Amino acid sequence: MTVDLSLNYFALFGLPCQFNIDETALDCAWHALQAEVHPDRHAHQPDDVRRAAMQQATRVNEAYATLKKPLARAQYLLELAGGIDAQRLNANTVASEYLFEQLEWREAVEETRRANDADGLEQLALRLQIQTDAILTQLAEQLGPRRDFNAAADTTQRLMFLDKLRRQIDDALAAIDT
Repeated sequence: MTVDLSLNYFALFGLPCQFNIDETALDCAWHALQAEVHPDRHAHQPDDVRRAAMQQATRVNEAYATLKKPLARAQYLLELAGGIDAQRLNANTVASEYLFEQLEWREAVEETRRANDADGLEQLALRLQIQTDAILTQLAEQLGPRRDFNAAADTTQRLMFLDKLRRQIDDALAAIDT
């Protein structure tokens, strides 16, 4: 079996090109493709076949990693929709209310971290998860039926901030536990 390296990640796994995906189907398709293209299966083959298997396995793993994570999946869909790079959007387009919200989140995390308040950090993580879930629902609508890629780019930027904030909370919790 060979993997068509020109296929987009969704087509590679036989999935519809949409934000909400069947993660079980993704996992099954990834395992099936990996079983076919894994370089160990081709160790006895000539160099060109081994090299092609390595390229295919790399592509399959890259595609899987992108589609498995909602943020990466949203960014990929925006890229497919016309090369929209949510990471490079103009900072001047960000609403002042959102910037104020970011500031409040950062201050809350920093104050709670400095106080070594694990319970407080857990509460912030819970609030953050609720907000993240709302953002994911919004993205599913924007990248789905509405096809509003400009709004989705803005929402993806918000998800990027929440993802970074989640990592900061996780790091603060880990520092308290050690």
